[in-house]
Amino acid sequence: MRKLVLLFILGTAFYSCTQLNVFEQQVAFATHEWSSADKPSFTFKIADTGSLYNLFVVLRHEDAYRYKNIWLNITVKDPDSTYTIKREFPLADNSRWLGTGMEDVIEHRITFNLLPVRLKKGSYTFILQQAMREDPLDHILNAGIRVEKIKL
Repeated sequence: MRKLVLLFILGTAFYSCTQLNVFEQQVAFATHEWSSADKPSFTFKIADTGSLYNLFVVLRHEDAYRYKNIWLNITVKDPDSTYTIKREFPLADNSRWLGTGMEDVIEHRITFNLLPVRLKKGSYTFILQQAMREDPLDHILNAGIRVEKIKL
């Protein structure tokens, strides 16, 4: 029994010292609408420059959302530069939502890099802005960013 407790303590200590392979952060829109003036910002640091990463937009909306897509402006501030990605993200096809749903809430994790990328060492900030014609955009619950380190 004593060995089992010791193994548990050592395992917990080792696990808590491992590096996190995912960054994910979202903001909630309390009134379930996203104004183009509301630009959530997400900052994280990259230390491992030898790994490849996938970058995702995370979006949660109600089933009552009226569109099959969303246009976003994603401003990226990396250690050396700042640039903006303007892109349409599909949310549905002609018959169903493309994300996962529970009751009337749909969640999407949509990659916005075509291939896994190497990131430079340093601080990154991602700023999201909805760029739809409807402003504010109704039935949006959350928007965020997810960065996953690819396990080779």
